[in-house]
Amino acid sequence: MFESKEMAAAVLLGALVVLRFQAWRAALFLSPQSVRVEAETPADVTPVPGELEDTWGELQKLGFVLQGMHSEKRLLAPALQFLDGMHPTEPVVVSLSLGPDDEERVEFLTQSERGFVLTANYRRIAREVPGAYLSGGLEGASPERVLKAHLRRVPEIGAPKALHTLDARVDAARAWYARSGKPELRQQHAVALLWTLGALGMLGAALFRLLA
Repeated sequence: MFESKEMAAAVLLGALVVLRFQAWRAALFLSPQSVRVEAETPADVTPVPGELEDTWGELQKLGFVLQGMHSEKRLLAPALQFLDGMHPTEPVVVSLSLGPDDEERVEFLTQSERGFVLTANYRRIAREVPGAYLSGGLEGASPERVLKAHLRRVPEIGAPKALHTLDARVDAARAWYARSGKPELRQQHAVALLWTLGALGMLGAALFRLLA
């Protein structure tokens, strides 16, 4: 398959690079519920990261109060940190994080017995299961605009649950990964699974040539 061991070594290196960036996504496709969601710090000891201060200030003007911080650890990938807040009168919680290229990400979440409404300020897969799950993104929109769009859809999933504590927010995230989020994550990361399988095949072939 390879004309020389040098070519096999180059393919081996390339396969490792692909696995470095795609294997965690393949693992997420295969097992979304394996993501470990944990409460990190309560509100009274949670500092707002400097990169998120302006956006958090906007959310405070909309009435949100700090819940704390939680983490989401995916297999083969670093943990993600989320700054969480809740609205005392509206049925919604908000999470802030830093995405690729350090862009600020805002996600509003509402949970009911039927399912979830999830609306973000960045591009994400739009998915709708009538009466049970509604997700989408308004790329680059202000927190106020995204919140208004989110609240308009909340009645479609029935009576919302109260998520007034950090533990309740964490439980909602775990439920999303275990149920409603599965099809969305698998749609998002299907191509990564193909890349990973291909890279594993090339890795095996390159190792066979190098060790032959």
